[in-house]
Amino acid sequence: MQDIAVVPPSPGVLAGPLPVPALATGSVAALCSAVDRYRRAVELDPQPWSIDGDRVASSFGGGDLLRVNGSAAPGFAPLSGFWPTADGWVRTHANYPHHRDRLCALLGVPDDPAAVAAALATVSAREIETAAAAAGALVVAVRTPSAWDDEPAGRFAATGPLVTTSVRPDGTSSLPEAPTDARRPLAGMRVLDLTRVLAGPVATRALALLGAAVLRVDSPRLPEIETQHLDTGAGKASTLLDVEDPDQRDRLAALATTADVVVCGYRPGSTVMSVVESVRPGGAVVASVSAWGTRGPFAGRRGFDSLVQAAYGIAVLCGRDDRPGALPVQALDHATGSLLAAGIVDALALRAQSGIGRTVTASLARTAAHLLALPRSADGGERTPIPETHTVTHGSVRTARPALAEYDDYPWPARPWGSDEPRYPTPETV
Repeated sequence: MQDIAVVPPSPGVLAGPLPVPALATGSVAALCSAVDRYRRAVELDPQPWSIDGDRVASSFGGGDLLRVNGSAAPGFAPLSGFWPTADGWVRTHANYPHHRDRLCALLGVPDDPAAVAAALATVSAREIETAAAAAGALVVAVRTPSAWDDEPAGRFAATGPLVTTSVRPDGTSSLPEAPTDARRPLAGMRVLDLTRVLAGPVATRALALLGAAVLRVDSPRLPEIETQHLDTGAGKASTLLDVEDPDQRDRLAALATTADVVVCGYRPGSTVMSVVESVRPGGAVVASVSAWGTRGPFAGRRGFDSLVQAAYGIAVLCGRDDRPGALPVQALDHATGSLLAAGIVDALALRAQSGIGRTVTASLARTAAHLLALPRSADGGERTPIPETHTVTHGSVRTARPALAEYDDYPWPARPWGSDEPRYPTPETV
């Protein structure tokens, strides 16, 4: 294993009370190490790595650096954020119309911030959290770290490895031809991307950077935020399949059957997951990412980076003047994406030797526990903006460069959402 030189971000970049720089550079270094192990497994020459902290910070803060026709991406929706309750605070997530509508229906109010604030001010944080989970809305009580640690959900999420891997008991598969390009060691690998915001797309974007043919499949019934797709869709093809339609469901099943890697971000029991489970692609690596993990009372709940921060006490630690706050970037999403990609690459290295597939899982909650366990950063001073030097512009869109400093850019910029045929891409077809 080669030593990886790590240069931390410039002072003030990603600064705060928690060691976000260490989490960010450490997760990227884990991916680099996994790629080294894969190269050895397929008999490719090793390549040197270096971790540029400012480059990593730019990638983690890609949503903030994104520009479309010179304009910044919109932030959180008006009904997403922190709200005081009768006995504390909650964090809501309502960026998507269906989540916004469920929140308003739960509270019995119109789509109006003042009405939401007035309704939440009269309820218990824990009670509305429980009611929201049952209603499919997204509301999480803001806790202190110790309060979360005392709950079963917190204890489950804090145990076990950052990424879990197990053998899949469904046989072996034929392998693609051995790669010949050390910079594109995953060339020939077909990756079916069934993920949404943000950790899963970050992981599959990294696989595309390493040469994999990545096809992201979305449902036309679920809206996508364009700027998020522009940030995380680079290097992939993007198509739409409606799994409620039998013919399109069969097409998804066929894609899963021929995949080397399937990456899932949908909750267990969803129609998309049932399609993947029904075909059980022999010898494939099947990876999944979730907000809360697969064990404990929060397993299976909807969640996002901001909500995990609230539950874990990160929001309390990052707050000031008795108001909760947030990490400088959505670090749980991006770090979990890098760690999941590392786990997938390691599983592919084992598959290259045996033909046997693996199951790989990661969660934002486990990454949050890891962040809180790291030595606290000495850089808790004033935060400075992420440097804009590590960006690239294609047409009217400016995005961050890859976190891996050895790569100047992704194979191609994000394709228009849903614009491609449902087939694995090649440079000639995009």
